[in-house]
Amino acid sequence: MANLTKKQAIVAELKDQLTNAKGVVLTSYRGLTVAQDTELRRELRAAGVSYHVVKNTMLRLAAKEAGIEGFDAHLEGTTAFAFSTEDAVAPAKVICGFIKKNKLDENEVLTVKVGTVEGKVIDAKEVKALADLPSREELIAKMLGSMNAPISNTVNVLQGVIRNAVYVLDAIRAQKESA
Repeated sequence: MANLTKKQAIVAELKDQLTNAKGVVLTSYRGLTVAQDTELRRELRAAGVSYHVVKNTMLRLAAKEAGIEGFDAHLEGTTAFAFSTEDAVAPAKVICGFIKKNKLDENEVLTVKVGTVEGKVIDAKEVKALADLPSREELIAKMLGSMNAPISNTVNVLQGVIRNAVYVLDAIRAQKESA
């Protein structure tokens, strides 16, 4: 009876994490060394992402209770659960970056199974595409740069007119001095 209540508490906690998470990534971690796992956890913690190993059955039950469909096909083998309640992209960015940096995709040591963004289930390819997106700050900087470009181009054009007038006056002055 005590085991049943512990399991129910775990499922309730997982359900709460799934419903409150903006971004979730499920991974398979076959063959990941302790040092690699420690480094991954450190990077995830620094990005504000929670990460822990879960039992497939409990995650399946929690996803069902949370109303998330599409996890069942991916809940086989080892499963680790990374989620963020602040940033929807952070789990995908950190995990995919870690996989690339350590070349773990070549022999499938650490692989992305599936993810969610704002409650919508996305497959592994979409998680990788999400990880490749520029950060929010980069997108804002690009947008501001695009907004600033016409203004700076106008200033350069107006300066060109003034610059040309100065060159003409300088040429006239030089011509009168030589005459």
